[in-house]
Amino acid sequence: MQIINNPNKSDWSQVLKRPTQTVGDIEATVIQIFEDVRENGDTAINTYTSKFDGVSLASQLVTPEEIEKAIATVPEKLQKAIKTAKHNIEVFHSAQKTNKIHIETTKGVQCWQEKRPIQKVGLYIPGGTAPLFSTVLMLAVPAQIAGCKEIVLCSPPNKKGELAPEILFAAQLCGVTKIIKVGGIQAVAGLTFGTETIPQVYKIFGPGNQFVTVAKQLATKFGVAIDMPAGPSELLVVADEFANAAYIASDLLSQAEHGADSQVILVSTSTDLINKVSEEVEKQLEVLPRKAIAEKAIANSKLIYVENDDLALELINEYGPEHFIVCSKNEDFYVDHIENAGSVFIGDYTPESAGDYASGTNHTLPTNGFSKAYSGVNLDSFSKSMTFQKISKEGILNIGETIELMAEAEGLHAHKNAVSIRLKDLK
Repeated sequence: MQIINNPNKSDWSQVLKRPTQTVGDIEATVIQIFEDVRENGDTAINTYTSKFDGVSLASQLVTPEEIEKAIATVPEKLQKAIKTAKHNIEVFHSAQKTNKIHIETTKGVQCWQEKRPIQKVGLYIPGGTAPLFSTVLMLAVPAQIAGCKEIVLCSPPNKKGELAPEILFAAQLCGVTKIIKVGGIQAVAGLTFGTETIPQVYKIFGPGNQFVTVAKQLATKFGVAIDMPAGPSELLVVADEFANAAYIASDLLSQAEHGADSQVILVSTSTDLINKVSEEVEKQLEVLPRKAIAEKAIANSKLIYVENDDLALELINEYGPEHFIVCSKNEDFYVDHIENAGSVFIGDYTPESAGDYASGTNHTLPTNGFSKAYSGVNLDSFSKSMTFQKISKEGILNIGETIELMAEAEGLHAHKNAVSIRLKDLK
């Protein structure tokens, strides 16, 4: 990992640069696949599955028999662990339910707001080197709590044309209504346009590589909403001289092993801690099964020394990390003043892995600095807030003139007349 001492503010943008390709580098490929899928449906999907995943499928749809067979292979202890995680995620997300808001703004004018579930949602579950069955829980649990009618799951098949048994177990546990063996850009395109097998949905959720992220952004041009831009994983740790170097190194590596394009950063007010963490990273890296992947991510990662907590916080808010770990005696300062982060982990015994799996918070979070404007997935992500109003005779008499004056000032006389015609009848 590169050690950087007291970088000038003018250099922060370069120091904090992510190891990601620009949209322009990827967009041409994404557009080509989108056009092909829109034009040729399942035929195009099968072509890209064969090309990118190295397998030809007789059917993309996972059958009930496949699910039953897969579930039988998931060890009982792991099934219990998945159920425990599901319970905690349910508890946290169920607590996010809000009641109907009802108010009389003026006498005779009733206004209220209610939540309605998004009817059709698509869940993208990454496969590849690490099939993320935990993401099934993070997306399907709140979708089920919100009351979504169609929950469509897409995930890339392995070389045998199968999905990980754990993905199928989690999917059936959480009420997924349809499971499709398709990944990458083509999965997002299928959910956007609909094919003979893949239902068209109203909103697409889930993390993925840079190609999936750009595909999701392109989907919005065709009237499909997305949760957020969520690409390669990233983690920033802030720590002082009292922090545990071994713990910090383990947290940095936990994100580095996600993929070669992941990024991890330590910001510290202690050069001694930075040196200890650097040594620990090298030591722990040696025994990781995913060492080759983690090494590439570590090459993109940094250990940054700053003089004080104020500078550290300013730099962290400028970066806007997906995951933010606070290991400092001055933790209240960071917790109270952090403005840009997807999810915050506080103290020596709160590893980022807890949020990834079983504490209850959601792990689908904005990356690449989008935490400056986007929230992570939550219960509200799967619903819409609809407003209602009912105005009585007394109510329209009370606010009618206000509406008339404003409409006339804007030059919208039909707007004014819609009120005037009613007032005339009442008077």
